[in-house]
Amino acid sequence: MSGCVAPARERGLTPDEWMAPLFGLRWADFGGKRDVLDGRLIWVGHQVLRAGVSVIIGFGCWSPEERYALRAIANRAGADFELHYLTLPEDERRQRADARWRESPDEIFEMAIEDHDRFRALFTPPMPDELQGCSLPPPPTPFESWPAWASDRWPTLPRPDT
Repeated sequence: MSGCVAPARERGLTPDEWMAPLFGLRWADFGGKRDVLDGRLIWVGHQVLRAGVSVIIGFGCWSPEERYALRAIANRAGADFELHYLTLPEDERRQRADARWRESPDEIFEMAIEDHDRFRALFTPPMPDELQGCSLPPPPTPFESWPAWASDRWPTLPRPDT
C-alpha cells in the first residue's frame, strides 16, 4: 500500500471517482462522508494486499499518523509499504487541480481559493525518515496499535489487527 501524488485516479484506489456519484459535488454536502468512503477503500486495499496483489492508495497520507497507520495495515497484510512524495510549486499544484475540474466538472469538485488554502494548511509533508521507512513509533494514546488508531480515524475501516 503506498500513498502517491501521481495520477492515482488512473493507477489505484482513490475516492475522487466515488464522491460525486455518492455525495454530489458540493463541499457542503460531504459532512464527514469522505472519511467514511476512505475507510472502506482502505479496507478493500487491505483485502487485496492479503490476496497478494499490489495496491496504490492515492489518499490518506496527509499527516504522519495517517502514513504510519497505512504502513502498519500494509505490514499486517505481509506487504511492503512505499511512500512516494512529489513536490510541486504551489501555483502549479493549484493550476493542475483547477484543470482537472475544468476537464471533468461532473466528476470532480471545484476548489475555491479558500479550499486550496484550507487543505494546504492540513497537510504535513513527510520527513526524510518517513520516506526512508523508519521504524514505526508507538501509536498515540489511548490506542494500542496503529490499526486501532486507523479504525478510529476512518470509521468504516474494520480493525485489521483483530
